[in-house]
Amino acid sequence: MNSLFALQPFTLAFVIGVYLSAVWFYRKTKLSLLHPVLTSILVIIPVLKLLDVDYAAFEKGSFLIDFMLGPSVVAIGYSLYEQVSLVRKNIVSMLTAITVGSIVGIVSVAFIARLLGAEEIVVSSLEPKSVTTPIAVDISARFGGLPPLTAVVVVVTGVFGAVAGPLILDKTGVRNRIARGLAMGSASHGGGTARALEMGAVEGAISGLSIGLMGVITAFMVPLLRALFG
Repeated sequence: MNSLFALQPFTLAFVIGVYLSAVWFYRKTKLSLLHPVLTSILVIIPVLKLLDVDYAAFEKGSFLIDFMLGPSVVAIGYSLYEQVSLVRKNIVSMLTAITVGSIVGIVSVAFIARLLGAEEIVVSSLEPKSVTTPIAVDISARFGGLPPLTAVVVVVTGVFGAVAGPLILDKTGVRNRIARGLAMGSASHGGGTARALEMGAVEGAISGLSIGLMGVITAFMVPLLRALFG
């Protein structure tokens, strides 16, 4: 099976087929816990384990999906362009919110990890958890983390944000569309932004903007916070 999954057409058909099926099921049930990304993960991993497929073979076959992560983030810029006047009016408050969110995200996960006795390499892998995968992996590698671990944590964070984010925002009384978009994008990057696009055009555009800003700010904040607090 390894040779079969190493073929891009087969692996792409398999992954996209599972995802589209998960999307259909999600739309039929309307259950947040059955988010397509989460459902796809819960289907694909057991299938790969059952068929004893090596990660290296699957990675080779799914290379195009991994490559498209970067362009997909850039593509969100179109919806952002439509909301450019709104962004200009609120740019200061947005930058402030994302900067504070970046600091809280880095410090909180580092503190909890160290409190639980995690090694420094694990801490470095967890710090960029709220940044989109291509940027998070680079930050992790640069500061001594494990990129594969970072990638897993980023996906888990994105899925959790997509599933629980809207519920948390509703329960805490956050109604402002800009605030909701910022929260989804800065806390759970791509997964959160996909869910924010379902919430509305403004939420989706602001969430997309926060992905890029969160990545840039986090790249600066990780070394700065390390220098200040060790």
